[in-house]
Amino acid sequence: MLLIHNTMTGKKEAFEPLVPGKVGMYVCGVTVYDECHLGHARSAIVFDAIRRYLQYRGFAVNYVRNFTDVDDKIIARANQEAEDWAAIVARYIAAFSRDMERLSVTVPNQEPRATEHMPEIISMVSGLIDKGVAYEMEGDVYYSIEGFADYGCLSHRKLDDMLAGARVEVDERKEHPMDFALWKASKSGEPAWESPWGKGRPGWHIECSAMSVKHLGETFDIHGGGEDLIFPHHENEIAQSQAFTGKPFARYWIHNGFVTIHAEKMSKSLGNTFTIRALFDASGYTETVTAEIIRYFVLSAHYRSPIDVQDDSFQESKRALNNVYDLLLRLEEAKATPESANVSDADIDAILTKLQQGFEIAMDDDFNTPEAIGEIQRVRAEINACLAKGISGATAVKAQDKLRNIGQVLGLFQAQAKNWEFGEKAAWTSELTYQPSSKLSEADIEAMVGERKKARTNKDWKRSDEIRDNLAQQGVILEDRPDGTTRWKK
Repeated sequence: MLLIHNTMTGKKEAFEPLVPGKVGMYVCGVTVYDECHLGHARSAIVFDAIRRYLQYRGFAVNYVRNFTDVDDKIIARANQEAEDWAAIVARYIAAFSRDMERLSVTVPNQEPRATEHMPEIISMVSGLIDKGVAYEMEGDVYYSIEGFADYGCLSHRKLDDMLAGARVEVDERKEHPMDFALWKASKSGEPAWESPWGKGRPGWHIECSAMSVKHLGETFDIHGGGEDLIFPHHENEIAQSQAFTGKPFARYWIHNGFVTIHAEKMSKSLGNTFTIRALFDASGYTETVTAEIIRYFVLSAHYRSPIDVQDDSFQESKRALNNVYDLLLRLEEAKATPESANVSDADIDAILTKLQQGFEIAMDDDFNTPEAIGEIQRVRAEINACLAKGISGATAVKAQDKLRNIGQVLGLFQAQAKNWEFGEKAAWTSELTYQPSSKLSEADIEAMVGERKKARTNKDWKRSDEIRDNLAQQGVILEDRPDGTTRWKK
């Protein structure tokens, strides 16, 4: 029985799709204004492995992953580079597709773009106004969160706590500070579409609701993304989608954890991100080997846990892969062995059966890839012991096929063993070495945290965000806790 940890309930639940044998899965994709980094790679690899395992289990998966191709960040990048926004979008979609191909991430069934779904978006916004949960102000349309009683059901947070910890767009026209934009009136030089409220463009959240409902239906099986999307993005998706359809939205919510660098959250403000392209360029190995190293590293941690990059992280993954490829190479050589052998075929069959069962038990337990990989490594030692005694060529073929078939679910062990680069190279060191940049004293930080607390008490959200961003730029991360206190770390 497949169990999935559902963010909505905070529990592992037995997976039962709406339609037996079929799975509809929507994962929030990237906003295409820059090259993708390891955090994006983690999400893509995690949901690729989930999709592959569902298919391994016999499900027909309709996997939808969108592109956000109109957004404030895209417009800002276009203005910064004095380039047409559509050219920015085209360049970074091409870069993303190249990165995914290099990482052996399978192509989704559908990759919808927001700009291709304006009729659906406008229809949904109009419907929300008609239902009394959205309002228009001078060409902008806002969703009224007070009109949705279950707001906070995904993040399990109260409205006051959300307001205290959120980045709030200050707009005195809002009925409530947490109301969010469904439609934005156009400004000079920005992309715009005709609508009942004048020329404008959609807000971020409504894009995903409109695309997921169109391609998967009003209720579908799985919605996924990074844990940073739980609030506000996915919370807002639920509010607007369920208010519009009157039906439950996604049944299972899956969120992958953050990537940290030397125990610091990876973020552009800290200057400690590195792109997928940079990882491949600095690898020193072939693209095939590099892709498996990155995938092994990502899948060696449970998808819900944070994963920390240290200077030797990828080299450790390379060594672990070497062990499996050494076994595959030995099995390749054993294919020429005469049929007489010291280890019976039945003994090998028992080991391979144990491997498959252990792999499935691990993956059925909320896609526990580190345990699945651990099972492969444990059985590797047993097969090596049998090889030392001697096995038949037919059994060697069977063992090799089993390892590759199971590895295919993870996107691992697919290279030709004879072409694997077993040597170790001094790769990635400069890309993975990061020193926190903060020179603030603890007293300085505490003073700024105190000032921010005062701003929050006075509901001066703009000043609160300014202080948080200032600290982030100096290498200090703030964490607003549910009890109203704030914790900081360098």
